[in-house]
Amino acid sequence: MNKFRILVVDDEESLCEILKFNLEREGYEVVTMQSAEEVLTRNIAEFDLMILDVMMGELSGFGLAKILRKRNDTADIPIIFCSALDSEADKIKGLDIGADDYISKPFSVAEVLARVRSILRRTKRSSSATPIADEGIITFNGLEVNTMRKRCRVDGEEVSLTRKEFDILVLLLESRGTILSREQIMKRVWSDEVVVLDRTIDVNITRMRKKLGEYGNHIITRTGYGYGFEE
Repeated sequence: MNKFRILVVDDEESLCEILKFNLEREGYEVVTMQSAEEVLTRNIAEFDLMILDVMMGELSGFGLAKILRKRNDTADIPIIFCSALDSEADKIKGLDIGADDYISKPFSVAEVLARVRSILRRTKRSSSATPIADEGIITFNGLEVNTMRKRCRVDGEEVSLTRKEFDILVLLLESRGTILSREQIMKRVWSDEVVVLDRTIDVNITRMRKKLGEYGNHIITRTGYGYGFEE
């Protein structure tokens, strides 16, 4: 079985070395880089997870994540922010950008390893799951979702969705005509080990609606109940 490949990006070389040593002890293949600019010069599409610092040189981790989330080849790679910026506003900003987790510095290595295991378990489970739709294709008029290739198209044009946006959209399409509570969405899209705020789900759905254009209007909100996809 191939090892999971993890990219660690932090301008503190000693911290990169610590994370690399401990992650490799867990059996992961680890590459470290010291700047966001370096990341953009390399082919990183094959990584299974990225751990990003926020405050780095001219291009911050937030800025890097925004760029990566817009690229088709890196849009669905899980991201963990690991930063000394520990205010609630900073954490919300990181999650709004599309991060899968946010860890405040100083951190324990054990916590980082636990968060990495949790995200990679979800990734493995998602990639090995049998899609409900025939041949992994779900369609609604000009909206097409390929659950095998993890791609979304609107009227033939590819739409870049984050992993969580994609998983929520698939869940809503597979449950057409049903209103799903936030708790139901949490259980299906996030693992039990992760604490998810209601706002995190709301932000993902709001962002997804905008990306889907007119089809975003079919994602409805039932105040006090949850979300659904209405034909």
